[in-house]
Amino acid sequence: MAVAALIAWIVTAAGGFYLLTIWIRKGGHRRDAGTSSNFPPALIFGHFTLAALGLIVWIIYVASDTKAFAWTSFGLLVVIALLGFAMLLRWLPAYRGRVRAGGGITEALVGGPAERHFPVAVVAGHGLLAVTTVVLVLLAAAGVGSS
Repeated sequence: MAVAALIAWIVTAAGGFYLLTIWIRKGGHRRDAGTSSNFPPALIFGHFTLAALGLIVWIIYVASDTKAFAWTSFGLLVVIALLGFAMLLRWLPAYRGRVRAGGGITEALVGGPAERHFPVAVVAGHGLLAVTTVVLVLLAAAGVGSS
């Protein structure tokens, strides 16, 4: 179970890192005129930093089989998930704006907040894998599936 959680966490992190690079590339981290984002940089970078830290703690757990590391990772994941849910709620208006923009998708992606450029499939996949990761980490920390 712990290895399955590790794999899920790594794949989730890859999707999140891809979304982060799009956000940075589209200027989401800048607060100058003409650049907008519904995501405060502290929210994005806090989510990323805690996710990376939690993954490191989970790797230590997998290597050492020390329950304290498993439960620490789970606690971090709860906070990470709450930040991620806050980002989802802030992303939805940008997505709706993209859909309502009229014209073709290319036209709709010009301007607007940086997160408007996120591929819907990546956002959905990242969220579903994140939920899977939380469940697997909880089960592994609780000792389900261990011999």
